[in-house]
Amino acid sequence: MVRWGICALLFGAIVLIYIHRNVVSVLNGDTFGRVYGWKSIDFGNIGMAFTAGYAIGLVGAGRILDRIGVRRGFLIATIVWTFLAMGHGLVHYLPAAMALNGFLAARFILGIFEGAFFPASIRAVAEWFPKRERALATGIFNAGSALGALLSPLIVPFIAAAWGWPMAFYMAGGLGVIWIAAWLLFYREPERHPRLSAKELQFIRSDQEPRIKGLPWTRIVGYRQTWAFALGKFMTDPIWWFYIFWLPPFLNSHFKLDLKHFGPPLVIVYLMADGGSVAGGWLSSTLLRRGWSVNLGRKTAMLICALCVVPVLFVVQISNMWVAVVLIGLAAAAHQGWSANLFTLVSDMAPKAAVSSVVGLGGMVGALGGVIFQQFVGRVVDRTHTYFVPFVIAGLAYVSVLFIIHLMLPRLEPMKLDQAARSVT
Repeated sequence: MVRWGICALLFGAIVLIYIHRNVVSVLNGDTFGRVYGWKSIDFGNIGMAFTAGYAIGLVGAGRILDRIGVRRGFLIATIVWTFLAMGHGLVHYLPAAMALNGFLAARFILGIFEGAFFPASIRAVAEWFPKRERALATGIFNAGSALGALLSPLIVPFIAAAWGWPMAFYMAGGLGVIWIAAWLLFYREPERHPRLSAKELQFIRSDQEPRIKGLPWTRIVGYRQTWAFALGKFMTDPIWWFYIFWLPPFLNSHFKLDLKHFGPPLVIVYLMADGGSVAGGWLSSTLLRRGWSVNLGRKTAMLICALCVVPVLFVVQISNMWVAVVLIGLAAAAHQGWSANLFTLVSDMAPKAAVSSVVGLGGMVGALGGVIFQQFVGRVVDRTHTYFVPFVIAGLAYVSVLFIIHLMLPRLEPMKLDQAARSVT
């Protein structure tokens, strides 16, 4: 079916994005530390440059995509980030004194354009799937994030060892060229897609939603639905980044693992995260197909995910590494299932012409939360020499924010539009 081909395209894009993001972290100490003498603070600044650009890109891309459409907007963003990813390798030709500034600039701009991914993808899912399938579709494509994070440490060191570190960036970016060709050939709006049958189009359009001209920022920021989503991102996105960035240091300090032995634990965590992304989306989509309301189905799935995170509270007290890894994997899986449903709330409540803007705004708030939490974790670990506090926060964050979201939105109601906004473009 054509709509699942669209989902596969989005899955491929996020795999490539996470490979781009993780090339630097995979090569940082062994390569850049040795070649350029960069210290931890330099790598921290590189990460901050990307996150700052990503926050800007999320909110800006969301607004642009709602104006020019997914096909054209996503294409432009992907072309730019593909060649920027390859352009990291050109830093090799800069004088050593300029290399750090070159990476800072490249990561900042890469973050801006990669910020288009989630606003574009959630808008594409809203265009191509009825409500009862959106969480499942989101869960499937979002599973690519864990796969990309898993593939990076498996392929990047091999490429760098065989052909040099610039080639790792050239090949990671070059894969994007293949994706761009597939996007150009395959993606259209449902009504314009030559391979889409009338039966599938009728199924996609089975949820009747008002078509609107678009909403100004002053309207979008005035909705409780916007801020409920943004709060969910602010309180839970930082936990995912905590697992991504701090899991290897935690395993090193708590279980004395070195670089050569990180592989199996990380594989388990990321594979569980992949499964959780699909399972979380499948759960709420299944409940909706069985007649549950959107409000009850989404919140039930999110509650189950939130409860599955809670055991991560006890990770620091566990002496068996594999038990700790499984609990972290369960929490990562629950986060991905949570995220699939949180994203879907936007397409449940916002009109299609405002989906990218709401996702972009909420994503920016989540990225800012990530910056704050990363700084907090670093300071707490330096002072206490334990990860107890970050894991306690991680364990309680989801249950807490779900309670707040329920208070803000007792029922998941669509945004109320005036008659002018409802008029068709």
